[in-house]
Amino acid sequence: MQLAGKVALVTGAGSGIGEASAVLFAREGARVGALDRTHEKLQAVVGRIEQSGGEAMALVADVSHPGEMESAIRELTDRWGRLDIVFANAGINGVWAPLDALSPEEWNRTLSINLTGTFLTVKYAVPYLKQNGGSVIITSSVNGTRVFSNTGATAYSCSKAGQVAFAKMVAAELAPHRVRVNVICPGAIRTDIGESTEQRDLEGVGTPIEYPEGKIPLTHGAPGTTKQVAQLALFLASEASSHITGTEVWIDGGESLVVG
Repeated sequence: MQLAGKVALVTGAGSGIGEASAVLFAREGARVGALDRTHEKLQAVVGRIEQSGGEAMALVADVSHPGEMESAIRELTDRWGRLDIVFANAGINGVWAPLDALSPEEWNRTLSINLTGTFLTVKYAVPYLKQNGGSVIITSSVNGTRVFSNTGATAYSCSKAGQVAFAKMVAAELAPHRVRVNVICPGAIRTDIGESTEQRDLEGVGTPIEYPEGKIPLTHGAPGTTKQVAQLALFLASEASSHITGTEVWIDGGESLVVG
């Protein structure tokens, strides 16, 4: 087992990439703190892990609320006494709209959950990560890192670009403590994040673009899976990536090479 004896925190663990990663981390021997805003979803994930012989706990918190995140991480470390892996995965697409139609409140909500949420997750985990070293993994996106043609995704793309800059700054800061910090940048992946997306007033906005046939070259247009992203997260969480830090990895089947 690649994560035997380790304790992992996975945010956004109630569905999608977070759920797949929490289940895989547990299968590889980690005790998993599964964090999300919805208790019902978490209970299903924790139950699935426990039924397979793993160990997990449900942590209900909003990543954008400092007090809730500090309490959740304290609850995890009080139970298991350590924290080795942090997968800051929680996020939303938010509102995609022209700049003049995007309200300050909509901008702030996207940045608060995606970027500030990443900051808070890592901030409150750092004292525990420094004790034994460890791995931080952040879910960013092809948007804001390689792709800038999705008109209206300004708030989302800025939050995702900010996560990469955050990771590089923190990677240098935490390296002396043997804490690695890396970023996953998914392209089209089969998840339910679309449920948190509102697209508004985008007709006729932006420059029309013609893409090559098959937007995802490696799969002839088929999106990736949450299990594929979870396998990448496992690699970055494990000792197999022990000399990698401050690096972003795109997992998009080559999509951003032709769409950007």
